[in-house]
Amino acid sequence: MRFKNTVIWITGASSGIGAAMAVELSRKGASLILSARREDELKKIAERCAPDSVHILPLDLTEPESFNTKVEQAIAFFGRIDILLNNGGISQRALADEASLESLRRIMEVNFFGTTALTQALLPHFKSQKSGYIVVISSVMGKFGTKFRSGYAASKHALHGWFDCLRQEMYEHNIDVTLVCPGYVKTEITVNSLTADGRKYGQMGEAQSKAMSPEQFANKLIPKLEKRPDEVYIGGKEIMAVYLKRWFPKLLNRILKNAKVT
Repeated sequence: MRFKNTVIWITGASSGIGAAMAVELSRKGASLILSARREDELKKIAERCAPDSVHILPLDLTEPESFNTKVEQAIAFFGRIDILLNNGGISQRALADEASLESLRRIMEVNFFGTTALTQALLPHFKSQKSGYIVVISSVMGKFGTKFRSGYAASKHALHGWFDCLRQEMYEHNIDVTLVCPGYVKTEITVNSLTADGRKYGQMGEAQSKAMSPEQFANKLIPKLEKRPDEVYIGGKEIMAVYLKRWFPKLLNRILKNAKVT
C-alpha cells in the first residue's frame, strides 16, 4: 500500500497502459488526476476508480501554452501532486526515407516536447514541496531501433537523454526520475501509429496481439516503482535486445536485419 494517499497525475490515461495504471493505483489507495485529449474516455476510466479520489483534467500534449494553467488546476484538486506519470504518446509505422516531416514533427511534439514541457511546468511545485517523483513511460525503442520506427525511436531516445540529465539535476531537490521501457503490450498504440503521410496505421501489430495485457503490465510495474529505480524493463524476449545492444551490438544488428518487424 505504498501508494495510499499519494496524489498521482497520469497523462495518456484514457486507454492502454495509462488506464490500467489508473485503475490499479486507485485500488492501492492513490488519489488520481487523469489527463488525455478524450474527456469522454477519461470519464469511463474514472468510473472504474474510487469516486472520491479521482479527477479528470483534459489535456493535449501538443498545446504547451496551456500547461501552466493545467498545472494550477491539477494542484488545486488535492492541494499537491506527488507523482507525475508521463504516459501520453504515439507510435509510427513508416520507412525512414518516406516519412513526411509533418508526421515526424507530430511524433516529436507529443512524445518529446509535450512530455518535457509538462514536466518543466510541474517542477516548480515539486521543488517548493522539496519532493516529487517523475515516471516516464518510454519504450525499448528508447534503447535501440528497428525498421519502421525511426521517428518513434528518435523521440524515445530523446526522452532518455533529457530525463537522464534531469535526474542528475534533481537529486538536490529530492525529486526522483524513473524511465520505464515496455516491450510489447497489447494496446491500441500500433492501431493509432502514424504512417508516412501522417494517417493512422489502423492495424493491430502481430507482436502486440500476442503480448501481455495493460493490466498485466501495470501489475508488474507498480511494485517496481515503489523502489524508484532509474530504469525499468518489462516485456518478453524483446527485452533481451536492450542487453544485446549494450554488450553485443553487432549481434543485435544481425538479428534485427532478418527479423520480421510489424
